[in-house]
Amino acid sequence: MRLVIARCSVDYAGRLTAHLPSAPRLILVKADGSVSIHADDRAYKPLNWMSPPCTLKEGAGEEEGVWTVINKAGEKLIITMEEVLHDSSHELGVDPGLIKDGVEAHLQELLADRIETLGEGYTLIRREYMTAIGPVDILCRDAEGGTVAVEIKRRGEIDGVEQLTRYLDLLNRDPHLAPVRGVFAAQEIKPQARVLATDRGIGCAVLDYDALRGIEDDKLRLF
Repeated sequence: MRLVIARCSVDYAGRLTAHLPSAPRLILVKADGSVSIHADDRAYKPLNWMSPPCTLKEGAGEEEGVWTVINKAGEKLIITMEEVLHDSSHELGVDPGLIKDGVEAHLQELLADRIETLGEGYTLIRREYMTAIGPVDILCRDAEGGTVAVEIKRRGEIDGVEQLTRYLDLLNRDPHLAPVRGVFAAQEIKPQARVLATDRGIGCAVLDYDALRGIEDDKLRLF
């Protein structure tokens, strides 16, 4: 990433025209080819920008100090530098991505610690119960001693129900566990996923992450 702080003016020519008069600004040139111009306000939102793919040409000679950014549609962002206050480049590498609070691993850990929120008398067998096609998030027993397999998602969609169905098919072949019923648990369950789960005899549980953390009432809604 290249960071340039400069007194500059900016002109955009494309489907419309726009002009930013001279002022000190931050210019970001990212490895993906995007160029954005920022003021010292507006939070993350730039004053103007050019999304990738685009090319940046820095002028020379009489055009020195003029940057021309052109995208594949032929639109132009022309940055005229009057005074460069800072210019540095930094290799950031591949970003690991945002780790959100309440991702599936956190939900799994919290629900395992408070397995009784699935119902009175529930007990944990283990987390990450391994099968031939992958681990079941939680395997537990209900108050009657029946085996329950729980698949946990942040957002419950049809593919999650399909995944749990495959696990149940394998688990029910084990005479030490069968019969095994399923619970599909998520912070949000899509209507189509709920219909499919109900059709296959799988229960649905809407998880309240804050409640599992003890911030609010720890009720788990079972449908």
